[in-house]
Order: sequence, then structure tokens, then C-alpha cells
Amino acid sequence: MYEETINFIRSIYNSEDVIPLNEPQFIGNEKKYLNECIDSTYVSSSGIFIDKLERNIANFTGAKYAVATTNGTSALHIALLLANVTKNDEVISQPLTFVATCNAISYCGAHPVFIDVDKDTMGLSPNALQKFLEENTTVEGQQCINNITGRVIKSCIPMHSFGHPCRIDEIKEICDEYKIILIEDAAESLGSFFNGKHTGTIGQIGVISFNGNKIITSGGGGCIITNDAILAKRAKHMITTAKVPHKWEYNHDMIGYNYRMPNLNAALLVAQMENLKSFLSNKRKLAIIYRDFFSDKVPFFFEEPAQSKSNYWLNIILLEDLKQRDLFLDEANSKGLMARPIWTLMNKLPMFKNSHNDGLVNARWFEEHAVNIPSSVVIS
Repeated sequence: MYEETINFIRSIYNSEDVIPLNEPQFIGNEKKYLNECIDSTYVSSSGIFIDKLERNIANFTGAKYAVATTNGTSALHIALLLANVTKNDEVISQPLTFVATCNAISYCGAHPVFIDVDKDTMGLSPNALQKFLEENTTVEGQQCINNITGRVIKSCIPMHSFGHPCRIDEIKEICDEYKIILIEDAAESLGSFFNGKHTGTIGQIGVISFNGNKIITSGGGGCIITNDAILAKRAKHMITTAKVPHKWEYNHDMIGYNYRMPNLNAALLVAQMENLKSFLSNKRKLAIIYRDFFSDKVPFFFEEPAQSKSNYWLNIILLEDLKQRDLFLDEANSKGLMARPIWTLMNKLPMFKNSHNDGLVNARWFEEHAVNIPSSVVIS
């Protein structure tokens, strides 16, 4: 039934082998920098490549500060601690996200509240957020109280889903009004911009991932970005086991975490960043090819939202219904074409099934219709 679509995608990659969903590319100085790192013997949590990576990320995103971490989840965890999220607080997020977002909330002993997404962004809906807060909360002093649960809503974590920016400026205004700290989950959106600003730089804190399936990768890795010097300094202190600087003594002044990115990983990423602009250009060309192919047919291709420039990390097609979605997934994967549904909604997972939510009409629609198709950079 979907033979034409499958054959077209295979023709793009010109391969009879299995077509991955998103395959990393190592075409630059990765081996050279890794050898330099090994020769230096600084392969762990200090070294010149960590410092260089943090400068490069800050320069690319326009953030004043970047702090490299072991992965995106650890970056989210630290971001929540920087926002003073503690046990029995609440954090607003969206159900259409990777589980790492909610895991990080749980690490703090806090509770997620799920608000619906917009149909044109797949990210947290500012209209739904405004409606929920107006109907269910009260601002007392500098705190937003959930009238239903009695808990304090400390933070809000919208996600730029699959690299498509959400309406983050409106979300920021709402969060400021309700005394809620905004943390942007920009794990998938390195190279994406909203109104000319890089994702992750509009909120107080942003988080990026360098997992093996991201646009650039070190196998793992993550990063916190912020314009706040105090938050950046505190983040770096927390991820290095909260060790007080000294020539030889080991003193720690708070509960810290071993979340510092190793120099080896940073060396890979410094090399990857040298090709980031060409990767992004390639991704956009691929998205245009898909857009043109699907322009007059179903499935429907999901394009970047208004006022945005998406990195098109993973390309998305929308099927007619759940039955057609599953038929396509079965046929594509049986023919060696990696296609995947979007994540199971967070409120359907057993550990979050009792979380407060607003009905999630659009998120449920996406779960039944959306499929990720192969999105690897195509090297000529």
C-alpha cells in the first residue's frame, strides 16, 4: 500500500541495506582530536576540549554561557535544581516528549503536570497553558499554587519537539506572569531558531542533548545554556561533585553530581561542530525533498512552524489514522526502512498515569497519526 513512499525514501539514500532513522556522520577531525586528547592523557572531566566545546556552543547559540554535561538527562536534572525544584513541587511539561524530561522531574521528587501541544508546532501550547493557569492556579507572593493539588508550580519545561520550535515567546510571558521558571528542553533543536533567537536562549535555562541520534553527537553528552552568570557558575559547581577549588584538598560544600562531560566526548563534539552548519543545510535540503514529494498526497509532511527555522532533526509524516499509521510502520520496517512512531504519551506510562493534565486532545491526535521517517544527513 505504501510501496511508492518506501521506494522513494530508499532512492534518496541509494541503498539496498537497512536505512537507519538518523545515522551519525563522522567526516571531519574526530579521529585527529581523539588522538590529541589521548596523547594529552586528559581524557576525563577536565581538558582543553571541554573548554573549547563550551565556548563553541555558547557562540553558536548566542548564549552567554554553556556548561557541558554527561548527557541531556543530567542537564535537565541540574536545570531543575537550579530552578529550586524540590520534593512535592510541580513542573508543567507536555505529554509529547521523551521520557528523560519526566525522569528528571522525578529525580527531584517533583510531579509533572501535562498540558496539551499545538497542532502547528507539536510543542507546548501557550493558549492551553494560559487557560490551565487561569482556571486552576493562584499566585501568592512569588509562588504559583495549584488550587487542585495544593502544590507549588515551580517550573515549566516546554520541548521543541523533533527540532520544531514551539511558541516560546508567549510561553515565556505567561511563565513570568505566574512566577514560574522557564526551562527550555532544546535537546533535539540544536540549530533551530524562533524569531531569530536560538532555542534554549529564551528561557532562564536551556538544555541540549548530544545523544548518538542527534545532529551532532559524542555518543552521549549534553549541555546547559544560560545568560545568567550565577546560574552557570552554580551549574558547573554542582556537576563537578560540588568540590571547593583547592590545590590538593577534597572539600565539598553541598550535594553534588558527577555529571561533567569527559574530555574524550568533548573532543568528538568539537570536531562535529566544525561540520554542524553543513549538516543543518543538508537536513533542510532533505526536508524540502520530502515536502515536495508529499505535497499532493497522504501521508502529509509536517513543516516548520511560522516564525521558525527548524533543524528538521527528525522528519515527520502524518497518516490518516492509527490503523494506517501501524500499517505503514509494519510495511516500512519489514522492508528495512526504519520508521518509528512518536513516543508513547507520558501520561500513559505507569509512573505518570495519575499526573494532572488538561485532556491533551492534540497530543493524543499526534500519537495516533505521526511517524518519524529516515532523516540521516545524506553524504554525496
